[in-house]
Amino acid sequence: MRYHSMLLSSCLLAAACAESGRDAPDPTGGIVFTPDRPEREHAPSVAPYTGSDPIVLEAQARFPTGLDLHVKVIQRTCSPTEGVCHNTKEYPDLHTAANFLAAIGAPCNVQAGTREGIFDRCERPGDRFELASNAVSSGPIEIGVLRYVPGEKPDFKLSPPTTSSPGLHIKLADPLVTDREEIWAEGRFIRTFVDPAGLVQDIAYQSFGTRWWVLSGGTELLGEVNQWQADAVNALLDVGVVEGDPNMNGIFGARHGEPVDLLVPGDPETSYLIARVRGVMEGSDVPGTRMPLANQPLSTAEMLALFCFVEGLPGGAPSRLDGAIDFKDCSYSADPTRLELYGSSGDVTWSGRIAPLLEVNCGGCHDADDPSGELILSGDEAFDALLADADGKPSMKRVEPGSPETSYLWLKLTNDPEIEGSPMPTSPLTGWRPLSSEDLDDIRIWIENGAIRD
Repeated sequence: MRYHSMLLSSCLLAAACAESGRDAPDPTGGIVFTPDRPEREHAPSVAPYTGSDPIVLEAQARFPTGLDLHVKVIQRTCSPTEGVCHNTKEYPDLHTAANFLAAIGAPCNVQAGTREGIFDRCERPGDRFELASNAVSSGPIEIGVLRYVPGEKPDFKLSPPTTSSPGLHIKLADPLVTDREEIWAEGRFIRTFVDPAGLVQDIAYQSFGTRWWVLSGGTELLGEVNQWQADAVNALLDVGVVEGDPNMNGIFGARHGEPVDLLVPGDPETSYLIARVRGVMEGSDVPGTRMPLANQPLSTAEMLALFCFVEGLPGGAPSRLDGAIDFKDCSYSADPTRLELYGSSGDVTWSGRIAPLLEVNCGGCHDADDPSGELILSGDEAFDALLADADGKPSMKRVEPGSPETSYLWLKLTNDPEIEGSPMPTSPLTGWRPLSSEDLDDIRIWIENGAIRD
């Protein structure tokens, strides 16, 4: 009975499937299924590089697509550890392929950390400010810097206000036109935006009424902040006023040229992410420690792959990363050695090899802003710092000209048992990350030849 019942059920199911147009079940127990999937669009192919340059051939073999570049370079250097650096902690988050795609055309310096770390060419046009008063004949003026100096409101009739007095300070791109030194008025913060219809509109999104003092020939305003206005000031600061000169160096970057993005399609030379790796953009130093921090710097082949990937991007951001990188027609394939981050092995000069080698490998921990062990290995201070006494072993110099064996730096780099503590440089993934034999040979030769600054 059981067999006949199962057979009847199978027949009924087969009939039902036939009526509905679906495939009948396989009598062996499997399910016959004919998938109806859309055709996947294949990424366009490119003609391969067939020259003889070993760097180009290495890059082409290791990084044939943008996806390979992300997995083998970006993930290794910028976002290897969850919760740190550019893996969910800092802008830009680069730990997924989608996030890497999102960096194309995205603005730079959104999360700069400090004002000093902001690059002029990343500065956006600032919001504008105006005083609603008949005593002012100028219209809305671009805001350079907005800052609040806390403290009890002084009596400015007894002690004239200064640029460091407690209150709300607004530095302006152009001077306020007025013949008054103080003005009671409502200050309005104005932003330009594009509405859904594509029309350019202005909106006064915040206001603050108080007595304003005109300082520095009209280029700075000081608004008095009474105790009962503290919440209003904090609310204003939380809004996120866009400043035209956030690094406070007097240069409004957007007035000098179009702000650059993280990755600019077709133009690696003005891509901010690449500039942070190199430390320069078109001859101008980029503030902040060179990237990546505490990870092995990019090799010349990796730099070539990154440059060729960005140069080959279409006018807009691509929707995928599996397209082939064009090394054959990439302009940087003609001379990839110009992309070397810290000179060629064998060039044992301080400026040409040793300084950039130490900055790229060690500058993440020993930068000028917060140097580990008070040792600075980036910028102009690095050379003098190396010739000083070693903090970890005061009886030794960090570098003893002519003698690597008695130089604290050399012993630290080679994990000599005479030196306590962890060897350098470090890696967040593996601990000690020893330098290559070529790098160590050049440092040793430089010290043996007298550790000369040239």
